Order: sequence, then structure tokens, then C-alpha cells
Amino acid sequence: MRRVAVTGMGAITPIGNSVGEFWQGILENKVGIGKITAFDTTGYKAVLAAEVKDFDPKEYMDFKAAKRMEKFCQFAVAAAREALESSGLDISQEDAYRIGTSIGCGVGSLDVMEREHKKLLEKGPLRVNPLLVPLMITNMAAGNVAIAYGLKGKSINVVTACATGTNSIGEAYRSIQCGELDACLAGGTESSITPLGISGFSALNALSTSADPAAASIPFDARRGGFVMGEGAGVVVLEELEHARKRGAKILAEVVGYGCSSDAYHITSPAEDGSGAARAMSNAMQEAGISPEEVDYINAHGTSTHHNDLFETRAIKLAFGDAAKNVKISSTKSMIGHLLGAAGAVEFITCVKSIEEGYIHPNVGLKETEDEMDLNYVRDNGIRCSVNVALSNSLGFGGHNATLAVRKYME
Repeated sequence: MRRVAVTGMGAITPIGNSVGEFWQGILENKVGIGKITAFDTTGYKAVLAAEVKDFDPKEYMDFKAAKRMEKFCQFAVAAAREALESSGLDISQEDAYRIGTSIGCGVGSLDVMEREHKKLLEKGPLRVNPLLVPLMITNMAAGNVAIAYGLKGKSINVVTACATGTNSIGEAYRSIQCGELDACLAGGTESSITPLGISGFSALNALSTSADPAAASIPFDARRGGFVMGEGAGVVVLEELEHARKRGAKILAEVVGYGCSSDAYHITSPAEDGSGAARAMSNAMQEAGISPEEVDYINAHGTSTHHNDLFETRAIKLAFGDAAKNVKISSTKSMIGHLLGAAGAVEFITCVKSIEEGYIHPNVGLKETEDEMDLNYVRDNGIRCSVNVALSNSLGFGGHNATLAVRKYME
């Protein structure tokens, strides 16, 4: 199998609209959660979200093109631009049919659905926007990125709920491994902070009802009571190693394993014994040829819901055995909330930066855990240490489990 390198990254997040700004926010333990500004939350149980701030699509793309995209697509195109520029990959010098796109979205645009449904009821079917469908559907993130940058290779949209970003990067990795592509822009995007999105997740009792931004998204804490909706995008450039070397690219890290499984258990809850998520981690480690003792860091799915954090803890114990007590664990959602389909992609970027910078961020806000949740959850000010191997976990409604293993690049 061909080796796969990470050569570029781009991010739009609640704590920064570039990888540099995002990482600086991580170093500062910055929490991007606040009162929802997108709409009036009077009467809503959940009043907080992690919104993207100061995003102007005109800074990243043509104004006319931006008007034909909803925010989830705009975020993806913006993050893809940064990823391409940072990679130095010049599409005009490449066979565009060998450069692919694997960018997923879990929900698509609830915003345009709500707007056009209101118009349908008030003004009738002939007044519905003729662009409703291409504005709404999830695959248009990948489609718009491919159009914007002339990527003519395999173009896919993976939709596995909260595992979408991780699966999207994993499937790009597979396509390069087996020779379908030489490079691929991969990741996830989401923007679902709308009345319907918030009320729908609230009806499931999945969202935090806290009014305190510092105590709302607190993975692994005994006080946790639900996740905080976030939005944004993460896109990386994955590239066949020899292709990257030949053009003199800077190699940020190497993807070495990808594991998946299905709980086949429940539409929203992970398997209680953690067996499904454990298998995804074990599969990723097996493919990478690494033992649990060699993993320095796990970027956990860590949603701050009671079930997820407990069952993911059990999964780590199953997959790691005696090594579970030593591996360092944190959840980026403690700072940026849950980006749904974009979560795994931004958290993968966190793993790459942790390897590059030798820093593992804490679970911001974590004070006390409970009962069997007794692993090494990083807290307080983070840890400066060498990070050679990291795992990124994502678990999605429907029982989707996905893990990526990324390693410091070695010749």
C-alpha cells in the first residue's frame, strides 16, 4: 500500500478562521461558546452554541459564487483554500483527474429549508427558490470545492452523522493508498445552528441546557449534561508520499491507520460496553502496526453527554487494556463545541498540530470525573510533550464508529 502524507490544512472554527488562529485559541484554552446570535432563543431549552465569528465569504471566494452557497459550503470552500495554499499544491501543474475531493456534511442546510418552507406556506409553491435543492443538499460542499479549485478526480460526500469528517478523511486516505488518486482534499463541514437544528437536538435531550459558556461543554466531567452545537469546517490535503516528496512539499504528518465499525445497537446511543468504538480503534492501530503502548494521545469524541463519555471511556479500556491508564485523552469539543459533520476533521487537524508542536490540550472546564471514568483525561493547562502517534475518534448517531491514526513523519 502507498504511504499517505498530510501536506496542507485549513480550518474555520468558533475560535479562529484559520489553522493558525484556531491553534492559538487552543493554546490559550479559548472557549468559543456563547449565547446564540443567529436567532431569538426565547422559549428554547438550549441557549448556547459555538458559532463561527467574523466570517466574510467575500474574503475567500467570488461574491456571486458565495451567493449560490449556503454557509456549510462557504466554510468548506474557505477551509479548502487555506489547505491548498498551505500545501503548495498547484493544480495547474497536476493531472486534475488525479486530485480528488472527499468533503462530507452531516446535515446540509437546515437554514435554507426553513426559509423556503416558510415561503412555501406564505406565498405558495411558485415562489420557492429554484436553487433550493443545490443550496440544501450535503454533497454540494464537495461539489463546490471541486468546482472552485478545478479538482476533477473522485469526488465523494460521506454522511455518517458525527463521524462524517473522520470517515471523509479515512476514505480519501484509502483512495490514495490503493492508487485511485495522488492527492485529495478531505474533511467535513457543518452549519446547523438554526431554530430547527437546536430544537430538534433539544427534543432528544442531547444539548446542554447550561447558560454558562464555561460549564456547558465539559467532556468527562461529572457535571456534563449534553453537547453544545458548533459550526465550521476542517479540510486537509492528503497526498501520496512520493508525490509529495517529488514536489518538495513540507510533510506535516503521516496517516497510518483507519478503522471503522458499527455498533448495530441504537439510533442515538453508543453500545454501552464500548465494543464498537473499541474495534474501530483496534483496527486503526492494527493497520498502523502500532501497539496501544505506542499511542501518546487520543483526541476523544468526548461530546459532554452522559452516555458518550462513559461508553467511550469503556471503549478505550477495551482497546488499550493495561495501557489505557497511561494514554493522554482530551476532547477539542471542550473549546469549540460539537461541529457535527465537521468535528472529526477539525479534531484530526488538532492531532496533526499536537504532533507538530509537541502539545496536548486539556479538557477545558474539567474539574471532577466520576466512578469508572478514571483515565488520564488532560486538564488545567495542557501538557508539553513529544507526540509521535495520535488517534482521533468519532462516533455518530446510527452507531458509526471511526478512528484515524496519525504519526510523526519519519523517512
